[in-house]
Amino acid sequence: MQLVQGYLDNINARNDLNAFLEVWNEEAIETANQLDQKIANKDSLGSLFGVVIAIKDNLAYKGHKVSNSSKILEGFESLYTATAIQRLIDQDAIIIGRTNCDEFAMGASNENSAFGPVKNAINPELVPGGSSGGSAVAVAANMCHVALGSDTGGSIRQPAAFNGIIGLKPSYGRISRWGLLAYASSFDQIGPMTHSVEDAALVTQIMSGADSQDASMSQIPPLELDLKSKKEKMTFSVMREAIEHPGMDAEVVVGLKNLVLKLEAEGHTITYFDFPLLDSMVPTYYVLTTAEASSNLSRYSGMMYGYRSQNATDLESTYTLSRTEGFGAEVKRRIMLGTFVLSSDQYDAYYEKAQKVRRIIQNETRKILENSDAILIPTTSTPAFKLGEKSKDPIAMYLADLFTVQANLSGNPAISLPLYKTSSGLPLGVQLITKENAENELFSISQKLMDLYV
Repeated sequence: MQLVQGYLDNINARNDLNAFLEVWNEEAIETANQLDQKIANKDSLGSLFGVVIAIKDNLAYKGHKVSNSSKILEGFESLYTATAIQRLIDQDAIIIGRTNCDEFAMGASNENSAFGPVKNAINPELVPGGSSGGSAVAVAANMCHVALGSDTGGSIRQPAAFNGIIGLKPSYGRISRWGLLAYASSFDQIGPMTHSVEDAALVTQIMSGADSQDASMSQIPPLELDLKSKKEKMTFSVMREAIEHPGMDAEVVVGLKNLVLKLEAEGHTITYFDFPLLDSMVPTYYVLTTAEASSNLSRYSGMMYGYRSQNATDLESTYTLSRTEGFGAEVKRRIMLGTFVLSSDQYDAYYEKAQKVRRIIQNETRKILENSDAILIPTTSTPAFKLGEKSKDPIAMYLADLFTVQANLSGNPAISLPLYKTSSGLPLGVQLITKENAENELFSISQKLMDLYV
């Protein structure tokens, strides 16, 4: 119970960061007391006994509010619990609250929330990254052990990099999406944000495995952990554009080059590859995800649940005004773009072409990993930027996903590791991508790098 109280005190002390939308104080303390009683009774303890976990505000938890940080769902209470969360609870985890995020997980800075922006845990004048910024800050500011986020195009890894923690996007289909409020169904994945590779691996293992509620899940067996590297020397493939791209921050490039030198000095093999598709990945990602968002978000009409405009007078005005007043600017922008690319006269030119490019990206990623243990690239092209710096320039904001969308387009697992910093002390993330469903290899390589360089 003392551990939970300590985290509650930290949350209260750092409420200026706006990381949490709701904290379940009494429930967390009650659960902690129940777990203490299990010790007294000498009952068997779960694998996550006493681990305090925060959940992103797009994950359903029965009897608790879930709003996706949007006015259109403000006050809505979930009727069921997401499979991923239930599996953690079954292992004696304690859920402490729901974290702020970009509205409907659409954003790279966590400035799009209807409930105000989240601030970076290291420097409150900077963005925390998005869309899972609240979850990243909750872990980085020691408000919980672990936080769950969702990753559609980097929404776990990018904020993890900006806050100096570990963020994992599992393989597509590794973890059930049942109970995750959909943004783009063929991209979304639930994943953990932690301080250590071991914690990320354990939480991922517990959440993984088949779920009859999610037909898109992989049919491979649940993850069995083995963090011991089976190879002493590894081969890393470095994207040449990650070093030479004109949009790269100089300190990101220097840090990556220094890491490569250290790996070579340790006897690991470094190969380089050209990826001319890099500048096509962000447009491809946004064509496809906005199309899926346009479809997924059509259910929020003001009729069955959620926000309904008080100014509506008939069916059409109910739809129009409820969505106009309930959605924020970024969500409306993406719905409109998605509707456009799905329109009958634009479908072939945009949506169908983007699907073909996605397949090429997936195939090229597989080819690279045939002769490599992992792709090694920066998580982000820059360190965390100032609040408000890019909020009025959607294109500049979209380019924050430059190096993270590849893993979502291809379905591969990817992790961001806090392996170096800028000269001013801001954390920078290094990203590893491995073969599909090769989480064990990803974890073992990550552990080796963390042991060597942190």
